[in-house]
Amino acid sequence: MSNRIYVASRKGLLTLDKTGSGDWKVTRTAFLGDPVSAILPDSRDNSVYAALDLGHFGVKLHRSRDGGDTWEECAVPLYPKDAGLEEPVWTGDGPPPASNKTLKLIWILETGGKNEPGVIYAGTNPGGLFRSTDGGSSWALIEALWDQPEREKWMGAVYNAPGIHSICVHPTDSKQISVAVSSGGVWQTKDGGETWASRAKGMRAAYMPPDLAYSEIYQDPHRMVQCQNDPTVFWAQHHNGIFRSTDGANSWQELTDVPPSVFGFAVAVHPNDPDTAWFVPAIKDEKRFPVNAQVVVSRTRDGGKTFDVLRNGLPQEHAYDLVYRHSLDIDPTGNSLVMGSTTGSLWVTEDQGDNWKIINAHLPPIYAVRFA
Repeated sequence: MSNRIYVASRKGLLTLDKTGSGDWKVTRTAFLGDPVSAILPDSRDNSVYAALDLGHFGVKLHRSRDGGDTWEECAVPLYPKDAGLEEPVWTGDGPPPASNKTLKLIWILETGGKNEPGVIYAGTNPGGLFRSTDGGSSWALIEALWDQPEREKWMGAVYNAPGIHSICVHPTDSKQISVAVSSGGVWQTKDGGETWASRAKGMRAAYMPPDLAYSEIYQDPHRMVQCQNDPTVFWAQHHNGIFRSTDGANSWQELTDVPPSVFGFAVAVHPNDPDTAWFVPAIKDEKRFPVNAQVVVSRTRDGGKTFDVLRNGLPQEHAYDLVYRHSLDIDPTGNSLVMGSTTGSLWVTEDQGDNWKIINAHLPPIYAVRFA
């Protein structure tokens, strides 16, 4: 069981530890006042990485070698000069378009395989996948993915540019890596990034014209996760649905009967049971708040055939919390989950979602949570 939670928020990084009485308490803060876009505790060497989005002052990355007690600034991913990023042309109508020439955001950080000490990955806006082999001291763009001809058709999401927000490293084959792109579908390598193939077959984009709805290039998965015990199984919360793959992301099946909504951002899969997964539903598109203003979690235990709507301990009246794609996490036992919202509420369950407990309802808007 995990006894520490990291919370990346709009106003800094919070560390919560579990006390002897079983309560969770904020025991440490860092980068107060600064937006923390991504957090990664690395159990291989007790390092912790925190990505900051400082707006005018750019993106920063900090590393702790002692579990978050002290921090040092390290390198950030940089696009090479020949990456082909061009400034968009502004016609003078409306606001100037966002620049695609510089790093806008580190959206996700993930470790490499257990046999790869020091290897970490960063998914960024605008749409780059970077690898570090020295614990964040230096970074290299994985050019084979960047150079895919289809990347030119990836569509802007956050910051008017496509972004890589999900990185799944195969638990027993570290050369096999799957990434999800908003909006550019799912891509997978089996040779450590030398070659890549599209893996969004079966996904459906309801926002596209009918003849393009099943085009793999235009899919917008919001979050993708992989079962650690059975890595052939993936789950994805898509912009307009929930999808599951049981063949290593070679194909996907859409689940349509999911109460109360198939829209959302977050998904978690049980580390040992590929049939058990959790989602946080909402009303889609321009609305983006809980259905009926009630915060609930949808859980399946049978691979998506049926779903339970879990609400015990969650607000059921005038609740407008939205849970971002990285704001739901599950611990290695598969029993405890932590969930944070845009209104600064943080909940924990220790019985797979049957009962939730509020830890704090007065935190800054939460971008990401991680068990350590």
